[in-house]
Amino acid sequence: MTRRSDRALPPLPSSRIWFRTLPVFIAIMTASALGIFNYQKASSSVVNATLYALRTSEVGRRELGDEIYFRDKFPWIWGEMNQLHGRINICFGVKGTKSKGLMRFRSVRRTRMGYVSSPLGMSVDFAIADILTLRVAKFQTQEWSLETEDGRVIQLLEDDRADPFQNTPLQAEAKLQEAKS
Repeated sequence: MTRRSDRALPPLPSSRIWFRTLPVFIAIMTASALGIFNYQKASSSVVNATLYALRTSEVGRRELGDEIYFRDKFPWIWGEMNQLHGRINICFGVKGTKSKGLMRFRSVRRTRMGYVSSPLGMSVDFAIADILTLRVAKFQTQEWSLETEDGRVIQLLEDDRADPFQNTPLQAEAKLQEAKS
């Protein structure tokens, strides 16, 4: 059996399957991108720090109980987390052994200075800048609250309590060293 090399090709069926698959592809890509961005927010140091501060807060433990963590298996972090431009405004569900709630956190940096230069000409971040006793623009916490299941809003950041996001042990040690010199 022989085949001719110059034979005519069979006609291709005019298929418009991509009209049906393109919306599915776009939906899958959009869902994947949203999931990736949310994972980046959920694993950020801001979310970890606020969750840790809630765990160690007396008010938070009294309202939620022990073992405070994300409410959902796959947590969704709502809001904006733009550290570069100095805007953080997030909220996410939390739960403890007693109840569940929604934690809100809002913090701003009023100046544009996020990174500073050290006397050595190197670019340093916030923690190292504190050690080198440089003046750094810091974030100011505006809201840190917990909304319980029954609708009560509990302010975790009040005037009589210290801001847990200021004066970390590293910052306190740097200030102590500065006071000694």
